[in-house]
Amino acid sequence: MIHEKIFRKVLIREYRDQFPVHHSIFLKLGDCSIEVASNQTEVIDYLNDYCRPFIIPSCLTDMYISVHESISQFMSLPFEEKPPDPGKTKIKEEYLDINGGRIVRKRLTGMMFIFGEQEHLVIGPCLNNMNQVVNFINNRYIEWLLCRGCLLGHASGIAIDGHGLALAGFSGAGKSTLALHLMRHNDVDFISNDRLIIESKKNELIMHGVAKLPRINPGTALNNPNLISIIDSEDQETFSKLHGDELWNLEHKYDVPLDQCYGQDRFKLNAKMYGLVILNWRNTGGESLSVNEIKPEDKPDLLAAFMKSPGLFFLPHRDCLIIEPSTENYSQYLNQCHLWEFTGRIDFEKAARVCLDLLNTYSG
Repeated sequence: MIHEKIFRKVLIREYRDQFPVHHSIFLKLGDCSIEVASNQTEVIDYLNDYCRPFIIPSCLTDMYISVHESISQFMSLPFEEKPPDPGKTKIKEEYLDINGGRIVRKRLTGMMFIFGEQEHLVIGPCLNNMNQVVNFINNRYIEWLLCRGCLLGHASGIAIDGHGLALAGFSGAGKSTLALHLMRHNDVDFISNDRLIIESKKNELIMHGVAKLPRINPGTALNNPNLISIIDSEDQETFSKLHGDELWNLEHKYDVPLDQCYGQDRFKLNAKMYGLVILNWRNTGGESLSVNEIKPEDKPDLLAAFMKSPGLFFLPHRDCLIIEPSTENYSQYLNQCHLWEFTGRIDFEKAARVCLDLLNTYSG
């Protein structure tokens, strides 16, 4: 397989020679320093704005990622299709494993990602797909953490004075909506929207977020005074006429500019994790919100709401501490914090008050 290793390195070198980078930005995500370089100033300008809380001066880094704006690059190689996610039918990604590395290609956008053995490259129409560039940067950081023994969770995270609370739930439960309701309190900081990495350190948990702004649907924005301004007045009028599931299930997403909506310096990436809330509530029903403290081993089925596979962009090296985490791994970690199940009828206002009370009580 030597030829495959050479091919990957040669391919990366050829792309970097053909589309040379002249512009860089330096990021500090947790303890990981990253240089992102590009052949287009517009790419760096976008990242300067998007990743503003995490920009640092130039320095020695743990990781180098090159981003190359170009037309879609065609490769006549035996790519394998990634099956659609549950409930989906369209195949969006294909990939090819090469000795020590992987190539992932996005079918819809023509974006291509090459990574492995400390090499990280993005090429394609990047300026039209900067969301995918941001995701790739965060995925490299997630891999960096997972190979150091962390676990990936499908959760949002908030904190007060470095004391963190994770919010999980099955699809559509409203973890992002609840996190942004909590952000209306001036002492609450934002940690992460949809991916949360947990680390066991000296018998306590540390929660790590990713540098990704929350993406919300119109229903979340319309029902939060801090967010409504991100929807223009014409769309506000249109969306306000919709009701129930029709509004909440709209395939229309908005990035939330946290500084603009909530104030400066509210986006952190780390906190001690004192608890995990699992939203197992319903949109209908007469019973009011109920909160129960549970143990992971008592309700292992609920752990599925938190457990998250890193997917195609996780390529563990041979020194990775946990390559395929099990339910037992998650249960062991989560036994180091409090775990609550929210049941009954969805009530974001009441849930936010309960979360604040829990965090202030158990982190004191």
